[in-house]
Amino acid sequence: MPAIDEAIAYIDSLALGEKFEYAKVAKMYGVDRTTLSRRHRRVQRPSVTKDSNQYTLSPHQEAELVRYIKELTKRRLPPTRSMIRNFMSKLATKDVSESWVTRFINRNKNKLIS
Repeated sequence: MPAIDEAIAYIDSLALGEKFEYAKVAKMYGVDRTTLSRRHRRVQRPSVTKDSNQYTLSPHQEAELVRYIKELTKRRLPPTRSMIRNFMSKLATKDVSESWVTRFINRNKNKLIS
């Protein structure tokens, strides 16, 4: 368990109303006081959680889209940017921008070489 999570667990284990100082707890566990305070008050989420929530598609869905594009290319029907955008919109059930398509292609350019 990361030190920040241990520090939060320690604070949560204190009796209700028991006083503590973020600075002392942070020093005990060797973590940043500001980060501890924000995470404990749920103002800031862990970066892993935050990053995964920002993706339009899950890694599995993105891999499936790459597989589908490869299959079309194999059949000599390489999809256009607008086709990729339409496929993605159906998968994610929301419209995406043209810049999303560019970022998707750049993220997967080694897999999409035709």
